[in-house]
Amino acid sequence: MTKHIPEVLFVCVHNAGRSQMAAGFLAHYGGDRVAVRSAGTAPADSINPAVVEAMAEKGIDLLASGAKPKRLEDAAVRASDVVITMGCGDTCPVFPGISYRDWVLEDPAGQGLEAVRPIRDEIEARVLDLLDELTSDKEA
Repeated sequence: MTKHIPEVLFVCVHNAGRSQMAAGFLAHYGGDRVAVRSAGTAPADSINPAVVEAMAEKGIDLLASGAKPKRLEDAAVRASDVVITMGCGDTCPVFPGISYRDWVLEDPAGQGLEAVRPIRDEIEARVLDLLDELTSDKEA
């Protein structure tokens, strides 16, 4: 019997900050136990440099991993078990059978490294809780 790998999609408006940090952490800590995607409803041209720097402090190189802002597609939502929105509001498509959650987090857009660090740390804590939730009962 093939073990189901939970698929998680992180969505924010520009896919340049919060969703990139969340996806980076979940991919880092989850490894092959989860499938991770991120997208934005109005993607930016590039990832916020302060976000890249803040993640590098945690040993996660977003640029080397090929992360870049992507447009939210219905197919990505449909393929997900869990969709976590971070400020995209009502523009995220909703489909039956998918768990939707909204993480209210400060937007790192236009902020420096000092302001991004606490956002990063909150996202890391939430991602670790999510990973525990998604994988603990599956391995029992």
